[in-house]
Amino acid sequence: MLKKDIPVVQQIKHEVLKEVAALAFDGELEQGKDDIPYKIIPGSKARFRCCVHKEREIIRQRVRLARGKSPRNSRGELKERNDNQIVYVIEEACEGCPIHRFQVTENCQGCMAKKCLEACPFGAITIAGKRAHIDQDKCRECGRCSKACPYNAIADLMRPCKRSCPVGAISMDDEKKAVIDETKCINCGACTTECPFGAMEDISCIVNVIEDMKNDREVYAVFAPSIAGQFGKDVTTGAIKNALIRLGFDGTYEVALGADWVAVHEAKEVAENIDEMGFMTTSCCPAFVAMVEKHFPKLLPHVSNTVSPMVAIGRYIKAEHPKSKVVFIGPCMAKKAESKKEWARDAIDYVITFEELAAMMDAKNIEIHEKKEKDDASGYGRGFAKSGGVYDAVCNAAKENNITLNVIPQKCNGAEECRKALMMANTGRLNENFIEGMVCQDGCIGGPGTLLSVVKTKRELDKNAKESSIKNINDSLNRLKGKEVDLKR
Repeated sequence: MLKKDIPVVQQIKHEVLKEVAALAFDGELEQGKDDIPYKIIPGSKARFRCCVHKEREIIRQRVRLARGKSPRNSRGELKERNDNQIVYVIEEACEGCPIHRFQVTENCQGCMAKKCLEACPFGAITIAGKRAHIDQDKCRECGRCSKACPYNAIADLMRPCKRSCPVGAISMDDEKKAVIDETKCINCGACTTECPFGAMEDISCIVNVIEDMKNDREVYAVFAPSIAGQFGKDVTTGAIKNALIRLGFDGTYEVALGADWVAVHEAKEVAENIDEMGFMTTSCCPAFVAMVEKHFPKLLPHVSNTVSPMVAIGRYIKAEHPKSKVVFIGPCMAKKAESKKEWARDAIDYVITFEELAAMMDAKNIEIHEKKEKDDASGYGRGFAKSGGVYDAVCNAAKENNITLNVIPQKCNGAEECRKALMMANTGRLNENFIEGMVCQDGCIGGPGTLLSVVKTKRELDKNAKESSIKNINDSLNRLKGKEVDLKR
C-alpha cells in the first residue's frame, strides 16, 4: 500500500501503525505491543540513531501514540493527555538541533562595508580577524544582519520544527528538546512533516475504530475528496468504497456530498450577514478556525457559523442511523481536534488520516479493486479539497439558488497568507470582505496525513471533479433524502 521510495521516517510510522492495527484486529494488542520494537528494529546494530536501545525506545513511544496514548518524556514520565491536543513531541526522537539561529559561515569575506555590523541594533556583531562574529548572548534573532550581508554569509539555522510552525507554538527546553505550547498550537501538523527525525507526531485512534468494528457496532466511513490518487492512479470513489467495506465498515459516504450541502448553506449565510458583519471567513479548515480562536479571538464573530463538510455529512448519517459510529478519513490532523469540539461531537466519533487508513488496509492485506459506482457529490464539492475551491463552490451554489453575493474574496493559500489576512482584518485594514482560509499549502491536498505529492494529488482531484457525473450542487443534494439536519455550529 505504501510506496517504497518514501522517507524513512514515514516508513517507520507506517510500520508501527500497521503492526498495532494487525494486533488489534487479531485481539492480541495488549499481549503483543511490547514485541513491536524488536520486530521493527531487529538485531543489535543501530540503523539511524546512536544505538538500537534508543531506536526501540522511540518505537515504544510511537506505539503509545498509535494506541491513542500520550508519549512518555525522556525521563520516563507520562505527559498528561489533553483531548484537544493532537500533535506531541517524542522527546527521545528529538535531536536537540542547534539553538543559535544565526551563525556566520565561511562565506564571510571580511568586507569593508560591514553592513552586518551596522544592521545589528543590539551590538551582537563584532569584527575580529577580518571576520564577523555573533555574540549569541546579545543576539535577539531579528535577522537584520543576515538580510544585510551582501554575500549571504550569515546562515539562518532555525530548527525545522520551529520554522514550520505558523503560530510560534514551538520552543526549546533546557535540554534543547522541542516543546509545544498547547495554548498556541493549532494542530496543523506542519511540524510533523518538517522534522527530519520524526520527533513530532500525531496521536491515533485506529485501535478504537477497530474495536468498534469487531464489536459489531454500526460503523460508517466518510472520506475526504483529497483521497483522489492517494491509493493509486485512476482509483475511483467506487473502488475506495468497496475497499472500506471489505475492511469492516458498514457503509461509506463522500465528504464532498457534505461540501455541496455546506456550500449552499454558507452562500445563504454570507448573503444574509456579510453587510452587517463587514467581512466573513470560511469555517471548513479547523486549523484556520483554531488560528482565529487562539491568536485573533476578537475576529471569532466573523467566522462562518456553518459546520464543516465533515460535520455536515456526519450529522446526516447520525440522523439516519442514530446508534452508528462515524469515522472521518482525510489528510488532516486538525480534524482530530475539531471532532472534539462541542458542535462536532454529535457527528464524528473518530478521525483517521490516509496514512492510518493505509496501515489498517495493509494489516488486513486489502487491495483496492476497480469498481464503478454512482457519484455522491458534484465536482464543486470535491473541489473543496484545494485552495480556492470553497469560494468557487459557494459562488456556484449561490448562482444555482439565485442568491446574490456581494463579496470580494481573499483566497488564503497556506498558513502565512491566512495569518497575514487575519492580521489585516484584526487592525481594520482588510480590503476584501470574504476570507477563504486554508492553512495547508494548496489546501487539503497538501495536508500532513497524505500519501501522495501535492502535484499528483491535484492532477487526480481535478480529473475526479471533472469526471463527476453530477454537474450541479443541487442535483447532488437531491440524494440527501431523510431527516432534516441542522448545519449550524
